[in-house]
Amino acid sequence: MKFIQSKSILLTLISISFSSTLFSEELTIDFPEGYRNWTHIKSMVIQEGHPLHSSFGGLHHIYANEKALQGYTSGEFPNGSIIIFDLLDTQSENNAITEGKRKVLGVMEKDNTRFKDTKGWGFEGFSEGNPAIRAVGNNFKQACFACHTSQENNDYVFSRWRE
Repeated sequence: MKFIQSKSILLTLISISFSSTLFSEELTIDFPEGYRNWTHIKSMVIQEGHPLHSSFGGLHHIYANEKALQGYTSGEFPNGSIIIFDLLDTQSENNAITEGKRKVLGVMEKDNTRFKDTKGWGFEGFSEGNPAIRAVGNNFKQACFACHTSQENNDYVFSRWRE
């Protein structure tokens, strides 16, 4: 009897653990290794005086994987699209603005199955570009997607690509 009860408890714990793993994987965005070898979409500097400076001041680079390039061309991003928002401090010296320390590496990933509540887009931010320091986690609906809703006509993407 004890063996059956122990086995039942063990199976229940395994089931809970497996379910929790599935749930957390559903919302997890992987760190985009090698993203600087992807297509560079654009760069921009947000300087003091801009309304978003306190949150996003610095040098922005936007990168896209091959699937995201299709979206930049067609206006609708297919599943598997990944867009990188690389935000760095700026340094100004000798009348030149250069990259400083990385502030955050933002990732948008399109997957209509995993991210149904946010129109197919999942978001993550890696503080200082460190894969171990997640800045957004499961709060991406409020932390990221809420702002992106203003871009509904562009499949929730702010950046545009000009060849």
